[in-house]
Parts: sequence; C-alpha cells; structure tokens
Amino acid sequence: MKHSELADAECAIAQSLGVVGDWWTLLIVRDIAGGTTRFDTLQRDLDLSRKTLTERLKALVSNGVLEKVHYSAHPPRYEYHLTDRGRGLLPVLIALQDWGTRFVSGDGSLTATTAPTSAEARRVHGLVGKKVPAIRLWSDGDSLTDPLGDSWTVLYAFPGAFAPVGNPLPPNWGDIPGAAGCTLESTTYRDRFADFDQVGVAVCGLSTQRPDQLRAFVEYANLPFGLLSDEDLALTAALRLPTFRAAGADRLKRLTMIVDPDRTIRAVQFPITDPAGSVAESLAHVTRLREKRDQVTG
Repeated sequence: MKHSELADAECAIAQSLGVVGDWWTLLIVRDIAGGTTRFDTLQRDLDLSRKTLTERLKALVSNGVLEKVHYSAHPPRYEYHLTDRGRGLLPVLIALQDWGTRFVSGDGSLTATTAPTSAEARRVHGLVGKKVPAIRLWSDGDSLTDPLGDSWTVLYAFPGAFAPVGNPLPPNWGDIPGAAGCTLESTTYRDRFADFDQVGVAVCGLSTQRPDQLRAFVEYANLPFGLLSDEDLALTAALRLPTFRAAGADRLKRLTMIVDPDRTIRAVQFPITDPAGSVAESLAHVTRLREKRDQVTG
C-alpha cells in the first residue's frame, strides 16, 4: 500500500497514519503541546527546514489538528494551537514516550521509577528553568483549576492514591517498583502543611486519576490542599512528565516540582525513593529558593 492511499484505507490505524504518519509531524505536535507555538521557534528547536515545517504545519491545519491564531497584524504573524482533534493525540504521544522509555532505552520491565542516571531522569531534571503552561485541570472538587497561583508552589505528581472503600488498589500494584507510597506521601504533606503555609508556599498534588477518585481520597485522608486530575494528559504531555501504564491507565511516576510565582520550575525531585522523606526535602529546598530570591529582589 502506498502512503498516499493510507488516508482512504478502511483500517483506522492506516487512516490515522495518513494524517500523522510522518515522524516530523508528531514532533511538531509534541512541541506545540509544550507551548512552542510560533514558526521561528519551532524551526529552531526542531532544526528542520522552513519548507518542511511549512508543509507539515499546512497539512496539520488542513486536517484539523492545528488552528492558526493571529497574533500580529503588521506584519501578519500566526501561532499554531492544538484543536480538540489535536489534543486527542496527546495520549498517543504519551504512549510513544512510555514505550520508548520501557522497551527502547529500557529492558522492558514495568516500573514507576527510574535510575538516577537514566535518560528519563535527565529529561525530567531538564525541566528546571522551563515555565509551566497555563493549563486548567479538573480539581477534586469538580472545577477547572490552574495548578499554580501567584505564590511559590510545590507540585507533587504521584501514580495513584486510593481510598480503602470503593477505590481498591489496582491488581498487583505493590509489585510495581515505585508505585506504593502515595498515601504516605500525601498524608506527610498534610501533616507538614502548616510549615509550608507559614513560609507562603502552596502545596498541590497531581495525578492522572479521575476527579471522583481524587475527591474520595481527599475526604478519606482529610487533606487541607487540593488534588488535580490530569486525566486527559494535557499537562503530562506539555511537560513530557514520565509515566507508566498499569491497570489500563497511564499513570504519573512520582516526582516533585518546585515552581516560583512566575510559573518557572526551579527544582525537581526525581526519582523519589523515599516518599515521606521527599516532603521535608521539598520544604527545605523551597525555603532556600524563596530566601535566595527575596535577597536578590530585595
């Protein structure tokens, strides 16, 4: 079958490849999901020719994956944003990332963590200095919420926290390295919440679980802060956060980001081998970063 025939094939996989089968196309979608929306920046970051980028962008707009948004009249300039159809590709990107981490650069083992020297760990620590995009997520209270406010924030991502009644642990959860410890981590943040609040630091948990599952856990654990659901993988794809797949769902590996009031990630903890101990480390680290910034700006 010729590539030109793929879009007309009866197979949905072949039809999809007719739209996004070119590897540059998925990399363009990846970068736009991460907030790189302008032509010149895309060309620089992807290091491809203007002709190739122009062709791929035109095809993605034509197929409804991207939309052009006017941001300058003189001269006319456009940004490229994902449409609903384009956002539907985010789980595909995460699946490819997870497959590559597990089977291409890894040994095929299912794990919720990584080695400190792995390419995955280097990629996550490369988030330092990157801005968190303004993506609104569903909260445990069923409202769309920005994970960040105007203060320093400790944003901790976890695989899954489950209330004992009605939300049992996924099968063989304890056998997955790094998966266990979410309840301990969240309740330790609960117990130290006053310490974070005293220094003006917000705490927020992030998971790919459904909002109702998170709400059940918040009520069970009596958490004084909110948990947000990235069920649609919008923030996960934007920051290329590490995931693993268990019980039919994409789940975040445990990591913590310290974000300043300008939405810039200032520090990352990953991998985390001691969920409870990581809380004290977060408090110490964000306190030092705040004091250092106050000295500079003061």
